[in-house]
Amino acid sequence: MIYTVTLNPSIDYIVHVDQLKIGDINRMKNDFKLPGGKGINVSRILQRIDNTSTALGFLGGFTGGFINDWLQAENIATNFTPVADDTRINIKLKADAETEINGQGPHVTTADRDHLKTILSGVTAQDIVVFSGSKPASVPTGFYQELIEVVKAQGATFVIDTTGEDLLDALPQAPLLVKPNNHELADLYQTTFNSIEDIYPFGKRLLAEGAQHALVSMAGDGALLFTKDGIYQSNVLKRPVKNSVGAGDSMIAGFVGSFTKTQDPVEAFRWGVACGSATTFSDDLATEAFIKELLPEVKITKVN
Repeated sequence: MIYTVTLNPSIDYIVHVDQLKIGDINRMKNDFKLPGGKGINVSRILQRIDNTSTALGFLGGFTGGFINDWLQAENIATNFTPVADDTRINIKLKADAETEINGQGPHVTTADRDHLKTILSGVTAQDIVVFSGSKPASVPTGFYQELIEVVKAQGATFVIDTTGEDLLDALPQAPLLVKPNNHELADLYQTTFNSIEDIYPFGKRLLAEGAQHALVSMAGDGALLFTKDGIYQSNVLKRPVKNSVGAGDSMIAGFVGSFTKTQDPVEAFRWGVACGSATTFSDDLATEAFIKELLPEVKITKVN
């Protein structure tokens, strides 16, 4: 079983306007509301590529009910920890440029955190747990590490998609996969990249510090996969870009969903690129049909 953990879910309220005029009344061209949060996105894509998962994390209030109902309508199993405060709403404003206003998230108590730990203590050595995204402000530093220790004690494998100290602290625990983008990787190691080749030593460093595999997304330059057998690069698929939200989560879902079936990281990378690209070219997360349409276009080359 694959479990996804989203500590700070959201409703993503996506608003389209022709032009944004600050200090004036703006009329929406269209709008829609979607369940948001990186782990939730992973679960939704896994469901579309024929992998079951259970979505975990913290949900509260009418906004939390909206998210839980949506996931269940998509036949995604959920076992969220209820919290007293409402789950946040993030505004994604799409005009000439894309603007985001993200909520802080609910207050999460010690008892809430312990409840999530109890759920995770039930995983087994056959399970993969995907930890994704930011923490609510009320969750203390080091909580991801506490959760990782719980699942590692059960023999489970884990994936982590976060940044900064949380990512660095997770590396010695041998995550199956980490997925910083090129900017996050540069920030992690306090450096800059002027070429794709500049990234190679730092992707290798993620492996040296404990990761089993590392995906580094590079927007218009494709993506890199770092494994113990070498470095692989994907080509860049060409379609009109519609959406930057959820592409990285879709890439993780494609990788994990394929890897659980094949144990082949290069084939999993191909699926990851197809899923991530399909979401980039869609208004919402990618559909199964679109992912399968793009899959034959993905070409993977060993570069080092």
